[in-house]
Amino acid sequence: MKFSVLAIDYDGTIAQEGKLDPDVRASIEEARTRGIVLVLVTGRSLLDLRQVAGDLDIFDAVIAENGAVLAFPGGRTRVLGRPPPPALLDELCRLKVDFSIGECVLAADAGAAPRILAAVQKLECPLVLVFNRSRVMLLPQGISKATGLREALDTLRLSLHNCIAIGDAENDYQLLEACEIGVAVGRGSQSLREVADDVLTGEGPAAVADYIRRVIENTRLPRSEAAHRRVSLGQTADGQVLEMAIHGRILLIAGDPRSGKSWVTGLICEQLILQGYCLCIIDPEGDYSPLEALPSVVVFGGGEPPPRLSDVARALRYPDISVIIDLSHATQPEKVDYLRALLPMVARLRRDTGQPHWIVVDEAHYFLHESDFRQQMDIELAGYMLVTYRVSNLYPDLLKEVESIVVTQITASREAQVLATMYGHPGEGSEWESLLSGLTIDEAAVLLRVNAPERKLQKFIVAGRLTPHVRHRSKYLEVPMQRHRGFVFTCNNKPFGNAARTLKEFVILLERAPEASLDGHARRSDFSHWIGDVFGDQPLAAAIRKVERRHRHGEITALRAALIAAIRGRYELTGVGAPAA
Repeated sequence: MKFSVLAIDYDGTIAQEGKLDPDVRASIEEARTRGIVLVLVTGRSLLDLRQVAGDLDIFDAVIAENGAVLAFPGGRTRVLGRPPPPALLDELCRLKVDFSIGECVLAADAGAAPRILAAVQKLECPLVLVFNRSRVMLLPQGISKATGLREALDTLRLSLHNCIAIGDAENDYQLLEACEIGVAVGRGSQSLREVADDVLTGEGPAAVADYIRRVIENTRLPRSEAAHRRVSLGQTADGQVLEMAIHGRILLIAGDPRSGKSWVTGLICEQLILQGYCLCIIDPEGDYSPLEALPSVVVFGGGEPPPRLSDVARALRYPDISVIIDLSHATQPEKVDYLRALLPMVARLRRDTGQPHWIVVDEAHYFLHESDFRQQMDIELAGYMLVTYRVSNLYPDLLKEVESIVVTQITASREAQVLATMYGHPGEGSEWESLLSGLTIDEAAVLLRVNAPERKLQKFIVAGRLTPHVRHRSKYLEVPMQRHRGFVFTCNNKPFGNAARTLKEFVILLERAPEASLDGHARRSDFSHWIGDVFGDQPLAAAIRKVERRHRHGEITALRAALIAAIRGRYELTGVGAPAA
């Protein structure tokens, strides 16, 4: 992801004895020439800060009073909380507490904390104590450096996920946690160093100045494996939770049609959305529209023409908005032409603004199979999810850029061999083929780092999702199963017709099969087992199971029509089978 924002603490980080270090000032000015937005985040009041720091115009915003006061160029300020009530100030004076007060924050020596707390409890004030080395601050509940920075970045239409934060003390803990990369100075609080993504070596502000100069050399944020930037994939065979670090990578999700790869993709997407990332999901077949149930998700297209590129760009300029572009009603040539214009536009937008953080390309083999893929993608910034059932069609040099893979069932030997050759150890082809072909509908395999020396494909049980997974109405109707997994209708223990290898063939045979055949299969629950275990559609399997149960209880007189109605209700089949009952 793009590095767009640098948020820096003042005292103990870039200032000594209240004075801004000249070398840090010079490094900040260099960062601004690279287009980095600079935000100062401090516990001091604005008045106090201006007295000790002087000109603050090198910052694009100042968060003062530990998050309670926002200041922007031109003198615009916002106060996010109320000052302590007069009754509390009177009580602190009675207790002989020496304090100072700003627009919102009350500050005192840390040794006075017990008396301040006693006064807060006595008067039942909704205030909290925040320590900063030898000082203590009294603030409204819910106010912190993190909340102040979030408000400032919302105003600037920027995201915490494009931000590096640097701090030194206890009151910087939430700031570092909120930003994509949190950095602690080496001489700072031990507890802060333990949660930071990076700890600076060296003494004084000079170490901070050196770090700023190093990170502005790269467009992309430094890599992080931070525990709070992960998604859950599921569980291993021994019940251990399997998680994946998500910061800045190219992820390949592969598998057969109907094998669950769009379920896995949706699982990852919904977690990213709930963590506040901005996604652009390119959805050629209409598989991801249920994600609209999540906050701040907008769906374009579907039954309407594909959106104008300007409309997509406008939506993606809001860092808390994710966009799904549903192209299911477009023809294949229209989809290809549209994406050849859309993908470069989104890549340019991300390089300019930092959003979207992730770009998801389903059916990627249709759009990224040629040598010009670098004109469609920004490989340097990564943050791509490529979803495909035809890995072999992706351009080989693109496969070399992949950093992690998640694979659902693959029964085609060629596809398994391509994956094994590209990402496995030499001689593992047959092992990969056996593992991938044997995966069930609720299983997948992952390689967290394809270039790790100790890499090994790991099987796991896929986690559940918050949003439903709705299959596209026509996508799977004519995609054939392997012959041995087709449904064979029988009558008097003899096969009736050929095996149904597609859902469309299944409905046609339902229409033609003798009543005795349907009765036998329904009483054994053969239909629901096949739909659920082989075809993999659990909601439809449940509907068919209900029809079979009602038939066994004598509650249905037209079994054939009820079965076809259940399938039509799920897939809106037209021109096939009996009318809905």
